[in-house]
Amino acid sequence: MGNLLYLIAVVLIIIWAISFFGGFYTGGIIHVLIVIAIIAILLRVIRGAA
Repeated sequence: MGNLLYLIAVVLIIIWAISFFGGFYTGGIIHVLIVIAIIAILLRVIRGAA
């Protein structure tokens, strides 16, 4: 389950980067998704370090 969450977070970051640097309009939802992705990565790092 942790690997799947990490994979989803990485995919969300890639989608965000493409839309941010590519200039595509995705609306405000992309910012919510990037926050969720960052939280998922931080949880993985914290749980992996403990």
